[in-house]
Amino acid sequence: MEIRWTILVLILGCALVTFIPRVLPLMLLSQMELPKWAIRWLKNVPVAVMAALLAQELLLSDNQFSISANILKLAAALPAFAVALLTKSLLGTVMAGVIFMMVLRYIF
Repeated sequence: MEIRWTILVLILGCALVTFIPRVLPLMLLSQMELPKWAIRWLKNVPVAVMAALLAQELLLSDNQFSISANILKLAAALPAFAVALLTKSLLGTVMAGVIFMMVLRYIF
């Protein structure tokens, strides 16, 4: 197997570009004491990101708002949301969503 140096340098460069934005803020922020308002605000970021991703997937079809085109996804999301609330388990939530979507696609 031949190693092409250009590919190796490209892979290492991509790894570095991916690594720096993740590690640099962590290193800088671990040395600082953040104000309470910043900590409260940062705690809401994961929920906001997840809500944005879910809303886009569940409510948009061909960049148009459409509930009727996504009715199966919405129907599968409801029991998955219930499992998430009851168990707080990511694996259980994903499994419930996948199973309900599989059953709904089989039926409809």
